[in-house]
Amino acid sequence: MARIAGVDIPNKPIAIALTYIYGIGRSKSVKILEEAKIDKNKKVKALSEDEVNKIRQIIEKREKIEGDLRKEVSQNIKRLIDIGSYRGMRHKRKLPTRGQRTKTNARTRKGVRGQRIKKLKDKKA
Repeated sequence: MARIAGVDIPNKPIAIALTYIYGIGRSKSVKILEEAKIDKNKKVKALSEDEVNKIRQIIEKREKIEGDLRKEVSQNIKRLIDIGSYRGMRHKRKLPTRGQRTKTNARTRKGVRGQRIKKLKDKKA
């Protein structure tokens, strides 16, 4: 297994394997491989150490990934909360921020229903 940007890359075609790095999707991975002149269908095991280093250098040079990107995203959310914007308040209340309905649905963001929690507690007791 190759290791790029602190992430173990699985043995899959390199275009897909690069998407395991936070901040790199399919389109970015293809652009990186085109710049490195590496076949996107080549498996990770088949890559030479020189090719892995080439990919690593391109990513470090061009992309903001993993820890830096996560930090920037969390700072952006914190800024929205601090200035008291509508989106910031939605983040603070753990509600959808992009205009989705919340009367029904939004369970992923809101969590388990209140009645459901009661039932779960009753079962345990």
